Amino acid sequence: MQNSQLSPDLLPQHVAVIMDGNGRWAKAQGKPRVFGHQNGVKAVRKTIATAARLGVRAVTLFAFSSENWRRPEEEVGVLMDLFIYVLSTEVKKLHKNNLRLRVIGDISRFTPKLQKKIADAECLTAGNSGMVVNIAANYGGRWDITQAVKVIAEQVHSGDLAVSDITETTMSQFMSMADLPEVDLLIRTSGECRISNFMLWQLAYAELYFTPVFWPDFSEEHFIEAVTWFVNRERRFGCTGEQIKALMEK
Repeated sequence: MQNSQLSPDLLPQHVAVIMDGNGRWAKAQGKPRVFGHQNGVKAVRKTIATAARLGVRAVTLFAFSSENWRRPEEEVGVLMDLFIYVLSTEVKKLHKNNLRLRVIGDISRFTPKLQKKIADAECLTAGNSGMVVNIAANYGGRWDITQAVKVIAEQVHSGDLAVSDITETTMSQFMSMADLPEVDLLIRTSGECRISNFMLWQLAYAELYFTPVFWPDFSEEHFIEAVTWFVNRERRFGCTGEQIKALMEK
């Protein structure tokens, strides 16, 4: 199928990315892990730019998981400094291009300085109508589900919600990114084939794309390859191909 014939409706609306392989990429070059994280920022820029050009509605990047606190203290410190630097330098570019930045996760563990940077960046881009760029920081899929359950439990306790009214839709309303489409495509770099506690609820029907490319080497071409793979998949959402064809014949 030629690009001119491809309907935008076939493209993923929400792409999530586990940016993996920074440390191994740096080690292969005889450099410290920090060098990999710094070079990974270039891949972030390319991914956001490519997704926006394709008309993707939302991109969610897994920047720092709740498990990453277990890494060496020096590495965590560098990651936090890098986070502040990127927020300071990149948010103006996002704003200029009408993109909206949001940070998802439990940011209460971050320093007051970083929390302010996050708040300022979100505030600056809040009115933009273009693609939403979600940065998952101190985020975990189990945390996301747990915090949703806590809110629902409080509403039940206060009498604002009956237990019998709790449905999957109710849960979805209290999850992170409830206002966005569920993830259509998950990309994980570096060859690892697991989701690592990332967006467990939102990935329920996502197509999972694993590439051996380390994150710092992930380019526009690699992103397009992933989207092409997605478009060529027969997406069923639990249905059979025959059922889909029958709907088309009505």
